[in-house]
Amino acid sequence: MGEELARKYASSENSLILLARREDRLKSLQKELESLCKSVKILVADVTEFEVLQTKIASIGSVDMVILNAGVSVGHSKEVIAFSDFKKIYDVNVLANHAILEILLPKFEEQKSGKIVFISSLASLISLPSSQAYSSSKSAISAYAEALRYKYSSTNIKVINILPGFIKSEMTDKNKFKMPFLLETKDGVSRIVHAIQTNKRVYAFPLRFYLIIRALNVLPKFIREKTISLLK
Repeated sequence: MGEELARKYASSENSLILLARREDRLKSLQKELESLCKSVKILVADVTEFEVLQTKIASIGSVDMVILNAGVSVGHSKEVIAFSDFKKIYDVNVLANHAILEILLPKFEEQKSGKIVFISSLASLISLPSSQAYSSSKSAISAYAEALRYKYSSTNIKVINILPGFIKSEMTDKNKFKMPFLLETKDGVSRIVHAIQTNKRVYAFPLRFYLIIRALNVLPKFIREKTISLLK
């Protein structure tokens, strides 16, 4: 998804800064896009190495927009999740976002503008027994995004929270179950870009999947619990 987002924003009007942990993939993408953009800079960093990450972010100066796309899951499991896996999910899905924004938010405030895009998940809206860590991490980032949106509501700093369903990616490729309403990468990313361009505060998709989750959430509690327990 990160690669496809970079391709979507590759234009003569944009300078891109691409951050990821795999240098070979970054260099390949840089070579692909550099003739299409004003410039393409790459930053090699693991987002869970917070001090290194913040040093890299501090080196870039001011930006107009940040897309916080890093995310991991250990898949669905009936077993008790190992603490190390739980911590990794929170480090990547939650804490890395604030590590980046601790550096960027003062810059956005100074320039009195900016756009912050969070990639949360429809999983943030309903916690399944088999995805406790992932669902709760995405709920946390959605709450964090909401708090920032309130904080900057009277400014020109926009906060956008995207809640996708299943999109074909390295993360979903690991899933061994049928994923409802699975979107191809390009389709999912096109929807994300449209939401960013139109400044959607919160954008959940696909619509049918979102409505099913909303319907589950408005059921009486005992019916909802009984229904969700069938998914164990």
